[in-house]
Amino acid sequence: MVGRIIRGEQDLLEGAAWLAEAEPRFAPALALGPLPLRRWPEGFAALLDAIIGQQVSTASAAAIRVRMEAAGFLDEARVAAASEEELRAAGLSRQKARYAAALARAQLDYAALAATPDAELVARLVALPGIGRWTAEIYAMFSLGRADVFAPGDLALQEATRMLFGLEARPSEKALRAMAEAWSPWRSIAARALWAYYRAAKGREGIRG
Repeated sequence: MVGRIIRGEQDLLEGAAWLAEAEPRFAPALALGPLPLRRWPEGFAALLDAIIGQQVSTASAAAIRVRMEAAGFLDEARVAAASEEELRAAGLSRQKARYAAALARAQLDYAALAATPDAELVARLVALPGIGRWTAEIYAMFSLGRADVFAPGDLALQEATRMLFGLEARPSEKALRAMAEAWSPWRSIAARALWAYYRAAKGREGIRG
């Protein structure tokens, strides 16, 4: 069964109010202003975006996406038919070119994915080459609007948690995943608050808008 979906401002406000009461240490992050909705389109292009964004800055990912779009490679069929050399010429690394091609050739049923519960959804996506847990969780949060998904492998979330909670060091992915259990059923709201705090503290985005 699919849980709560974040569709608009009212969902953000409800989640933020719950989080403020459940964990008062989020107050400085929630005081920065309204949380961003960050609803992205779902489907092939969204997962391709997530692959493009792996291990590069948001600015670099945006530049690569522009090149991919100009080459017509946001289209699933075009990517499936493209050679590795063509995908690399559009800005992808050799590894990411292979991941993009594998995703296109998998021909996922995106409508069925949207109706799949969180844990099963993540498991289905990580079975594909190049789709790690971070990518699957980001897709679930922003393309599908899942309210109770978190991405503890994200370095910006780890660093924001360290700063906000006064920790001596960044929590590991495992430790942050355990911490985030207390923020259920609004873990995606906690993630948005932490990214907002990271942006305010560091002067740069931890994830694209």
